[in-house]
Amino acid sequence: MTSYLEKSALFQPQIDDQPNPDLNMVVVIPAYDESHLIRSLVSLKNCESTLCSVEVIVVFNASEIDSTEVKQNNSQSFVKALGWSKIYSTPKIKFHILNHSDLPSKKAGVGMARKIGMDEAVYRLEETLHSKGIIACFDADSLCQPNYLKAIENHFLENPNTQACSIYFEHPLEGEEHETAIYEAIILYELHLRYYNNAKRFSGFPYAFETIGSSMAVRFDAYQQQGGMNERKAGEDFYFLNKFMPLGNFTEIRNTMVIPSPRKSDRVPFGTGKAIAEIVEGQKEFLTYSPQTFIDLKRFFDMVLILYSKTESEIEELLSSLPESVQSFLESQDFILKLSEIKSNTTNLKTFYNRFFRWFNGFLMMKYVHHTRDRFYPNVSVEKAAWWLLKNYYKLEIQEGATTKDLLKMLRQEDKK
Repeated sequence: MTSYLEKSALFQPQIDDQPNPDLNMVVVIPAYDESHLIRSLVSLKNCESTLCSVEVIVVFNASEIDSTEVKQNNSQSFVKALGWSKIYSTPKIKFHILNHSDLPSKKAGVGMARKIGMDEAVYRLEETLHSKGIIACFDADSLCQPNYLKAIENHFLENPNTQACSIYFEHPLEGEEHETAIYEAIILYELHLRYYNNAKRFSGFPYAFETIGSSMAVRFDAYQQQGGMNERKAGEDFYFLNKFMPLGNFTEIRNTMVIPSPRKSDRVPFGTGKAIAEIVEGQKEFLTYSPQTFIDLKRFFDMVLILYSKTESEIEELLSSLPESVQSFLESQDFILKLSEIKSNTTNLKTFYNRFFRWFNGFLMMKYVHHTRDRFYPNVSVEKAAWWLLKNYYKLEIQEGATTKDLLKMLRQEDKK
């Protein structure tokens, strides 16, 4: 057993049968009060064959204080999934169904469920001695394109230095499964996600990657080295992936697609389901961060490399030329002191740059945009923000009368490149 498992695993191995010697990928799915799990499993089962064997681990989870209804639904779905897995598991792709119905309420949630499944994946991959094995995360209400598994396998083979990656996703924008208001809401929310990520890219931020729990993968060894999955009830994906980005060799898989559900949910305090519920129930204009937030930040990021060779008085003069929004934020972070510390621990420009952005990481970026939103630039409509981004960053011509759906499709095309 690895030192990671000895220190951090919540459970001993839960799957009895031996993995295939060529097992090199495990897909982990948390399931809580789910009605569409089988459809998600079928989507994975129907994927194109991979060179290695694949296992799928589903973790049904509920807390000790969850309602009887939730636990009954979980129990019924567990029995159904277990029966399905026995029929459709093959030597090439096996499905394992775990059930944890009384997790401690203080920590029970999607983060703990992912951790249980990902740690079990470590146990499985450890037995095959594949130190570069892959752990992918999926959701119990998601679908995928048929090349999903093969695209992940090929990506890690072709990018041997990749430690973790995000996977391209698109929510469904129309159909009969959900009411029209749901589809209208997911257009706005996905437009916000893509605008925010691309606006960070515009600013010069080197870690502008999506952090979607159903659309990410990590190497087995890197997962352990970085302390595994956290137990957050929401935002576990953001916190997890942001551990890997500053290390370098974080990549994106763009030649396949995960299709997350657009449904609304109140299971977590924030995230897609919560946002959709608020948009549908609020029936008001959906807002996002002002473009000026990123225009100002770009001026700061453009001078980062210059700061390395400047004296303290020269640095202060340079900072005084920045927009008040950036100056205010940097002061709140004791930037002059922090910069001195960064410089004293680096010996060349490259290591300075890397160390600087290990400090100004995804967490600090979020603090900055909230600081700026609250004190300088109120949120604007997501349509207005996306329009600005497409015209000023991607230099695209936008037809008069373009809808939010049109803008989203344009951003999707850019994100696929």
